[in-house]
Amino acid sequence: MTKQRQALGLLGERIAARWLRRAGWTFVAHRFRSGHRDIDLIMRRGHMIAFVEVKARRSDAFGGPVEAVHHRKRRELGRSARVWMDRHGSTELTYRFDVVGVLVVGQNVRVLHIEDAFSLS
Repeated sequence: MTKQRQALGLLGERIAARWLRRAGWTFVAHRFRSGHRDIDLIMRRGHMIAFVEVKARRSDAFGGPVEAVHHRKRRELGRSARVWMDRHGSTELTYRFDVVGVLVVGQNVRVLHIEDAFSLS
């Protein structure tokens, strides 16, 4: 991964975290690692924990950022979420997977938050 892509990814995560905090979410963890996989953001609001995948793009010419969360990525997120729940979870909490797409075009930023974006079978 190039430094430019890494920088865009970190920018997207900062924008998403700020956007979610303004929407009433509390920050729990950033880049929770489980082996070679990670969860970009883990946020909490009340009894709800959201495992958040953030995708940032500079253009939607090849599809929007949210569309980039494919089946394999969802499976990896599920595995990492299970590890987090085993370590920190509680039966009093509810869990879901959200996706936040961040489109940065020049000085313009668009955020699309998909709540409960997918479930694991």
